[in-house]
Amino acid sequence: MMNLAKLFEIQMVLDAHIESKHPRQEGEDRISKKILALLVEVGECANEARFFKFWSNDQKPKTKALRMPTMMEEDKEYYNPTLEEFVDGLHFVLGLGIEIEFVSYSTLGYSPEADDLTDMFTLVYEMISRFKRYQSVFHYGILFDCYMTLGKMLGFTWEQIEVAYYEKNQINHLRQANGY
Repeated sequence: MMNLAKLFEIQMVLDAHIESKHPRQEGEDRISKKILALLVEVGECANEARFFKFWSNDQKPKTKALRMPTMMEEDKEYYNPTLEEFVDGLHFVLGLGIEIEFVSYSTLGYSPEADDLTDMFTLVYEMISRFKRYQSVFHYGILFDCYMTLGKMLGFTWEQIEVAYYEKNQINHLRQANGY
């Protein structure tokens, strides 16, 4: 099982780093901006998963892509674009939990009712919207459980999600250090 306390702790460090580089402006609604960023990432994840593209002959998820072109085969680094987009969203899910001071999270055990990925993605959007409206610990817990269920439905293991999160977190720190 994923170490959720550690993920929240690592996200707090990244959020504090971002806050130091990009302080909140007076009256800024940072939660709304994180919610919009999460909505974008969920859409990017669906786009990489491709399952809904009935108009395309290619409906298989993008699970392997070359990070950067290289001349030598042994120098090539591959990644899973769908997993990377899912983890980008996880950064914002964790960040929203931190915003409402919900940092010692364990899943509520909410088991969303979704027959397929289309329903699950739609449900995640709905839970993001409900969280935006109520900004409560209860609605956050449901959003978190739905998001993690989405990851499982996409075929990711807890270990894959955790490893990908740590890798992307390091990249996000480097981006902040380099003026992203």
